[in-house]
Amino acid sequence: MMIKRVLLLYLVFLSAFSAAAQNYTPSTANLEARKWFNDARFGLFIHWGPFSIPGSGEWVMNNRKITVNNYTRLQDFFNPTAFDAAHYVTMAKNAGMKYITLITRHHDGFSMWDTKHSDFNITNTPYKKDIVKMMADECHKQGIKLFLYYSLLDWTREDYPHETGRTGQHSGRKGKSDYASYLQFMKNQLTELLTNYGEIAGIWFDGHWDQTAPEGEKDRNSRIDWKYDEIYSLIHQLQPQCLIGNNHHLTPFAGEDFQMFEKDLPGENKSGLSFQKASDKLPLETCETINGSWGFSLTDTTYKSNKQLIEYLVKAASLGTNLLLNIGPMPNGKVQPEFEERLQAMGSWLKTYGESIYGTEAGYLKPQEWGSMTKKGNKIFVHVLNANTNQIVLPQFLHKKIKKAYLLKDNSSIQTKLSKNELIITLNSDEQELDRVVVLEV
Repeated sequence: MMIKRVLLLYLVFLSAFSAAAQNYTPSTANLEARKWFNDARFGLFIHWGPFSIPGSGEWVMNNRKITVNNYTRLQDFFNPTAFDAAHYVTMAKNAGMKYITLITRHHDGFSMWDTKHSDFNITNTPYKKDIVKMMADECHKQGIKLFLYYSLLDWTREDYPHETGRTGQHSGRKGKSDYASYLQFMKNQLTELLTNYGEIAGIWFDGHWDQTAPEGEKDRNSRIDWKYDEIYSLIHQLQPQCLIGNNHHLTPFAGEDFQMFEKDLPGENKSGLSFQKASDKLPLETCETINGSWGFSLTDTTYKSNKQLIEYLVKAASLGTNLLLNIGPMPNGKVQPEFEERLQAMGSWLKTYGESIYGTEAGYLKPQEWGSMTKKGNKIFVHVLNANTNQIVLPQFLHKKIKKAYLLKDNSSIQTKLSKNELIITLNSDEQELDRVVVLEV
């Protein structure tokens, strides 16, 4: 009788727990965090771990069909003695970035902190120091927000549902999976991350897609029940302000606080990953690489130019979206100079033009051939990205008067003509400018 009563109470608790998650109402602190995030516009993504050692990207274990037994030997070689948390955070701040998203555990299952729930972690390497703690302490010291990337997918654990996964099929795992065990493992690790490292701005989930069909939004049903109601409720209970995002490439689920896009701007699907429609209720973020790789690659020298990166940031802002720009540090912890140089250039640009990016809304026009638009209060920022454009016509311009029109860089006046809801902007060509920003005060 007692067993039945306990079981009944447990089922009632689970039902209430699930209902609470499905009817999630964000706290005041969470709503304030969303507002801050929506204004931040620019962050640094850091893909780093033992996967950087082969110099072939973060998917090296899957792509080279390396078994768990062989892959975990990388733990004995990971010794990033050149890692400097202060340098990382200062570099991000100098680039004009407002937050950092750090890989804590990628698909290979390696944990970058002193976790008590897995031996495959940073304290069992020659380095032994807790990377997450050093980054968290430095972010708090320098006043920059810290998000933590956490993979739902694991190529090394036996209890992960590897039988139904689309990746990691050559890892040599032969045991039967146990999602209840794996779920508890994730809860234990997330509790560590949200208890031992001070305030965490957000959790950035990835890997949901391992259990879905590859066709996209129409096949959004997962092969397993991830039990996000339990995972998300745990996070919001531990740190109510903590934002939750999930890189599932689908319409946001209940309990998520921002929507992300991978290598695409909202409304685009050039990567073949972004099937989802942009939310009109949640903050938006897109993530992109400086070269073609997320993790360190010895052979990838396809670096995007300063102009390309600034244009991407501008276009993201003009769609009301943050840009999370990635670096893949080298195995020893150094950031390669090609990345640092580009971040410095973006920081220099933002010192002059940051007003047209931070805290702005999407422009009333989507990006055009000549450039794009952002807005803040009574100011409209017209970003002229095409150097060959000397005249711009803004159709359906509903403001009846232009109080002032000038270049943001030096306040020099710009000629405008308003007639029948059409605004014509005339400016001189300046081949040296990556982005001529015209400010319209209305």
